[in-house]
Order: sequence, then structure tokens, then C-alpha cells
Amino acid sequence: MTSHRRKLTFTNAEGLELSGLLELPAGEPRAYALFAHCFTCGKDIAAATRISRALAGDDIAVLRFDFTGLGNSDGDFANTSFSSNVQDLVSAADFLREHYDAPQLLIGHSLGGTAVLSAASRIPEARGVVTLAAPSSPEHVSKQFQCDIDRLRTDGEAEVELGGRKFRLKRSFLDDIEQYRLDEDVRNLDKALLIFHSPVDQVVSVNEAAHVYQMARHPKSFISLDDADHLLSRRADAQYVAQTISAWAQRYLPIPDEIKEPRARKGEVEVLERNHQFLRTMITDQHVLQSDEPASAGGTDAGPDPYELLLASLGSCTSMTIRMYANHKQLPLDDVRVRLRHDREHPADCDDCESNTSKVDVIYRYIHLEGDLDDQQRQRLLQIADRCPVHKTLLNLGSIETVEE
Repeated sequence: MTSHRRKLTFTNAEGLELSGLLELPAGEPRAYALFAHCFTCGKDIAAATRISRALAGDDIAVLRFDFTGLGNSDGDFANTSFSSNVQDLVSAADFLREHYDAPQLLIGHSLGGTAVLSAASRIPEARGVVTLAAPSSPEHVSKQFQCDIDRLRTDGEAEVELGGRKFRLKRSFLDDIEQYRLDEDVRNLDKALLIFHSPVDQVVSVNEAAHVYQMARHPKSFISLDDADHLLSRRADAQYVAQTISAWAQRYLPIPDEIKEPRARKGEVEVLERNHQFLRTMITDQHVLQSDEPASAGGTDAGPDPYELLLASLGSCTSMTIRMYANHKQLPLDDVRVRLRHDREHPADCDDCESNTSKVDVIYRYIHLEGDLDDQQRQRLLQIADRCPVHKTLLNLGSIETVEE
């Protein structure tokens, strides 16, 4: 089974039909999220589509929709305002609450991020708010048509250029955004906040994100998107955002019933199916992780594959073992990095090297040690790496016993 999407419409406070798309996971959604697109964009913009689909692959259903007067939604864009966008979000949340489940995550891109910050207090079920490249005030959007503001005020209505496209706006739009002071909404958010912003964003300065972060109370987090553009047009950037949201939300979303019980006993790991392909949830007595296969192998790439997890186990154990020894011996080890690679090779004394069955598994482990260490200390630390318990287990594993429960 794979995630799927459902086209739908719902009515806003003005009685207009808004066009939406609900991204649904293969199984029962763990939670519902609401995605607000950027100003003058639409629900089908690449970033909204990619992030929503990736979250659906991690069991979070996402509703994205066109604001009034945009895309396939009814209404005249010239009659809309920031206030109407906020009301559209509340209407979308009401629709989800009535027909599915109330949204527990609110995600907004650019001015959509500002809108979810304002709408959050009117959606009580929301546990987390996520902003992407969002300004700290709706008034910021007027900078995009600064040269037309005088004409807009004088004539009461004007055609302005936004993002390379022409739109009609009314003076009431300016009056509306000028009345908003979002600081109080942010201070009283009472929900977890995750802020994404690129330091090289040419449309909305990263200083806007800094202001929101300073105003907000904990729990709050800020993640720099490095060299991403304002629209998150690169697939890798959108994928990173989705994976980070999913991991961050684990702390704030309810634990699914199938994960609550049974919990694994100490020293055991339980693996549960998340779909009928490769996505799996792994449960220990205290932690929940997930594993998948890359898209090239038929998975959704929502987690490391089994061999990557195996390498991660050996690598983390190796690093811990070296660190424990260095600390105990008070060695000047500043940092240790471990890189691993798995391969299957023919043994050196192979008599039948053309046969696949003659290959053996080989793990290459590269250890980088930083610090004022002499040659003898470095050699000793490399020897200690072989004392890692996982290393010993892999070498000494006699058999794996399979028992049906």
C-alpha cells in the first residue's frame, strides 16, 4: 500500500467553496496537519506538494488548499485580505474536525506561516506550529509591491506585480495588514513552535525568523535551511523539511495505539509494519525509530535501510568505546568520527570466485581521531575500537534462532 490523495472542497465563512487536496498515508493517519501556502501561490506549489506527500509517507495526513480567489477556489482575490486567509485556515480546520480529525499540526510557508501563527489560537487541538520562510508580520508583504502603494491608496484599487504575476488588490488589503501586530499572538502561542528559514532568503530576511523566535516562549526551535531559496524549490530542501518536521513532531503528537502497547522489554526490539512495502517502526523499551528502503528499491526513503542501521550500530558503539577509553586514560582526544561501508567480496583464497555464494560480507570502518595524540596513543585507540561490544557480537555470532510466537 502507498499513500494516496483525495480531492475535496469545503465552504469558508463567506460561503465560498475552497479547493483542497488531502494527502493520506497508506494506513490509519497518526495525526492530521494543515498546510498554508505562500502569498499568491497555491496548494500545488512544489514545496507544499513535496512536504505534504513526504509527511503522508510518515503517517501524517496533510490538507493543503487554495485560499479564496486562488487556484481552483471560488472568490475574487482582490476582495481577500490577510484576515480572510486566517479565516480560511480556521474553516479548513473546522472541515477536518467534522469529517476526519482536527489538525494537530499547522504548517505555513511564507505569509502562510504568518497566517498559521495568527490562526493557531482558534484551533485548540493544534499541538505544534511550523513556519517556513515566514515574515514576523503580514505588513511585510507590502514590500513586494512598495512602488504601487501610493497608487493603491489614491485609486482604492490597483494591479500589482507579485512574483512575476499580476494581481488586483484593494486599499482594504493594506488597511487590514497594517492593523495586525503579531507579537502578542506569538507570545501567547501556547504550542510548540518550529521555525525554518534560510539565511540567504532574498524575499523574507532571516531577521524576520529571529524576531518570531525571540517573541515566542519555549518549546521553540529554529533550523537554518542553509542555501535554500524562498520557495524551497529544490526537492532535497523540501524533503529535509518534511523529515525534520516528522522527527520533531514525535515529541508532541500522541503515540499511536499500536506503539503504546505492547512495549518491548528491556534488551529487546519489536518491529511493526507501517505499510505493506518496507516502512517499519522499531520499538525498544524507551524509544521509537523507523526504517525503510530508498525509493529506487520501492520504498519511501522515510528512514535508514536495515544495512545502514547495522552500520550505525557498529559505528556508534565504536565511537562510544573509543571515547570511554580516552576519557578513562585522560588522553587528549578532541573528537572521533567513524565512517562505515558494507560490501560483499570474494575471499582471497576463493576456489570458485564466479559463484555468488562464495562471497563474504565485509564492513570497512574508517576512524578519524582529532587531538594532540602521539602515534602510540593513536594506535592504541584503533585497537580499542575492536573491543566494541557490537564488533565482538558480529564476529562471534554463531547463529540466529527463529521461533514463531
